Amino acid sequence: MSIDRKPAECWLTDMDGVLVHEGLALPGAADFLDRLVAAGRRFLVLTNNSIFTPRDLSARLARSGLQVPEASIWTSALATADFLSTQLPNGSAYVIGEAGLTTALYEAGYTLTDTEPDYVVLGETRTYSFEAITRAIRLIGAGARFIATNPDVTGPSPEGPLPATGSVAAMITRATGSEPYFVGKPNPMMFRSAMNRIEAHSESTVMIGDRMDTDVVAGIEAGLDTILVLTGSTRASDVARFPFRPGRVLDSIADVVDLV
Repeated sequence: MSIDRKPAECWLTDMDGVLVHEGLALPGAADFLDRLVAAGRRFLVLTNNSIFTPRDLSARLARSGLQVPEASIWTSALATADFLSTQLPNGSAYVIGEAGLTTALYEAGYTLTDTEPDYVVLGETRTYSFEAITRAIRLIGAGARFIATNPDVTGPSPEGPLPATGSVAAMITRATGSEPYFVGKPNPMMFRSAMNRIEAHSESTVMIGDRMDTDVVAGIEAGLDTILVLTGSTRASDVARFPFRPGRVLDSIADVVDLV
């Protein structure tokens, strides 16, 4: 069954691999953002990275030459805090993560504690503590529910891949027998919470990403039009391996400018 698409009014775009790569703006990214603003389109830049607050990310993007206000950035940490605030308002959590996650939960009304928390929440961090992981395992064993910001098993660095949230979550799962609920991509819930933030509707919203297995599949499941750009993880030759297809495959974000 085909979806009756309306002209695109709202845009969601992944950050790494679409707008930036290793801290450098990709060709066409600044033009794309400028066109969104000039056309009065509502938009959000999405990332599974839960380390940084939107203010931090806005500043980092500005250093690469991209102007994105913090209100236009949606992270897996914000989506996680939004999800938990609807599940159990003013609850408590033991958190493994950095400022992006702890700030989001605090602003959502959560109490951060290591004593009988309602949830153990796992996010990205530069240094995973064995002591903190041990504490998380024991709290989950005692009945705390297990939430993780995103399922990515590795993250990029100039030296090569780093273990990420998904890898640490797997270790905790093996020790406890409890699977986490992942809020970030490819869970379409992250897109739905982002759309609620900008009052977007699925039939008039486009998602741009560089990964078939996170951005595109989650966009399809959320009912969005999807664009895959080939400046990140997924190569053109990879697309045929997947049982689903993006709406369009384009070389880069530069090719999206005229579609706004």
